[in-house]
Amino acid sequence: MGTHNHTTHNFSEQFEFSGKAKTWSLIAILIGVLAIAYGFLLDPHEAHRAERTFANLLLMGYYFTCVCAAGAFFVALQFVAQAGWSAGLLRIPQAFAKVLPIAAVILIAIITAGLFTHNLYHHWNHEGLTVEGHENFDPIIAEKASFLNVPFFLVRQVVFLGIYSIFALLLTRYSNNEDKVGGLSNHNKSIKMSTIFLVIFGFTTPIWSFDTIMSIEAHWFSTMFGWYNFAAMWVSGLCAITLTIILLKKAGHLTWVNHNHLHDLGKFIFAFSIFWTYVWFSQFLLIWYANIPEETVYFYKRWEPEYQFWFWLNIVINFLAPVLILMTRDAKRQVNVLMFVCILLLCGHWLDYYMMIMPGSLESNRDFGITEIGIAIGFVGLFTFLMLTKLASKPLVPQNHPLLEESLHHQI
Repeated sequence: MGTHNHTTHNFSEQFEFSGKAKTWSLIAILIGVLAIAYGFLLDPHEAHRAERTFANLLLMGYYFTCVCAAGAFFVALQFVAQAGWSAGLLRIPQAFAKVLPIAAVILIAIITAGLFTHNLYHHWNHEGLTVEGHENFDPIIAEKASFLNVPFFLVRQVVFLGIYSIFALLLTRYSNNEDKVGGLSNHNKSIKMSTIFLVIFGFTTPIWSFDTIMSIEAHWFSTMFGWYNFAAMWVSGLCAITLTIILLKKAGHLTWVNHNHLHDLGKFIFAFSIFWTYVWFSQFLLIWYANIPEETVYFYKRWEPEYQFWFWLNIVINFLAPVLILMTRDAKRQVNVLMFVCILLLCGHWLDYYMMIMPGSLESNRDFGITEIGIAIGFVGLFTFLMLTKLASKPLVPQNHPLLEESLHHQI
């Protein structure tokens, strides 16, 4: 590996968001808008149009927010670890973090609309479920009513996502200030804020996933569900960060990022795909072995004919594919192989979220078609447009990061 120095790279380089990238992201957004309109107005299953559309909006709103939150988590993790290898690529996850407040607002809007139209969370947010003597009375839901009620539910969403967004913006602000004034003041602030953020994030993300996803099937619960969701969030975020870096390099940017950086990202993707599988299988095995009816009902639904194929494909994509493809050192250093795995896993974890949400949300109308594909494309376009807009606002490297030289000389 040749020696790098500041004279061989243009550290004032800024990404210009224009041309095909901007055009295609806008087209994707338009496709998403049309798919939402189709879902609400033209879906052949008229009786369950809104229910199916809201379920897909929740899926993509949650996925969108998770990827942005993973960007903030990545940045915080690097500061707390005082990692030098990643200093030259931090602008990418920082761009994700900058979009987090927007993603949070969209998700809260979807959840609120779904709650008040009773198209989401109807297993616990329905008339009479907590009223003893009512024909809809459910003693299990009544026992959970102090936690699962609309005001407290929405407050938790706003508080959790608000805190994540504040820390995400603080970390990006300190980095921008560091570019202007240099020194260690902003770097030390970043370490301090990152430490606080990671503690809060670690304790609250399981609760957030319990609320947003697990409460769709309010009778069922799993203490491992939070970590299962965290693993999916982290792998998805790593893949999105890596894919963005690869595409920028193919476009001639990020010349200071080399195969060693991509190798490290590939190792993270490989390792945490195995971690995701460990948590998924542990949750499944304990429930299968105990064979308690109120627990097994979760997987029973997912073994129905409509979902059984997707159930097994989920494991093949998210576990077998990264293990078999990224096992070797060379595979992690081949740009096209790594790019393929990132795209595959991003689709795989969309399927993972689909399997978490759809069987509990839809009593009928379980088709897979225009609504699912179109809304997914729309959110991909929205994320791309917002993230690249944020990325274009600052130079592509944190110029005064104290560990930048270590990143330039990174070699494994």
